[in-house]
Amino acid sequence: MSLADAVARAPELTDERALADLRRSVDDDLEAAARSSDYRERALAYRAIGQLRFNQKTELLRRGLEDESPAARGSALLSLELLSRAHPGVVNAVRGTLHALANEDPNPAVQRLAVLALKNGSPQQDTLTLLAHLAAEADDRNLQASANTVHAALRKKAAAR
Repeated sequence: MSLADAVARAPELTDERALADLRRSVDDDLEAAARSSDYRERALAYRAIGQLRFNQKTELLRRGLEDESPAARGSALLSLELLSRAHPGVVNAVRGTLHALANEDPNPAVQRLAVLALKNGSPQQDTLTLLAHLAAEADDRNLQASANTVHAALRKKAAAR
């Protein structure tokens, strides 16, 4: 089974054992794709990590966040957001990188995805400050809206503590 087929099949699987078997069957392909010179293969690999709920591959996602390709960075961010829904520590471990992407990435879509990934982390003051700044000062209206929404969600989370 190809990596693309596994990514397509993963959302259908509800049985953890079947998902684990699928992860095992594409593990080598995923590693190879993440190291490919073709940005499309790297993007697929980073996306597969989230779709396959491959928590053991978070180190590959870290590399994906620093990829030269916006498509690969975006795929890594999507997977990071997906994995962090159940494990906020995934976001907390790369918070500095997410801040840099949200604030400085040249691609507006990558900036928005970084902001969205931050919503699953802890409501740290530095994150709240960055989000408030982006909501007020960002040039991109979509980034402003995303930052405002995530800022409000994290403030609510902080108040509930």
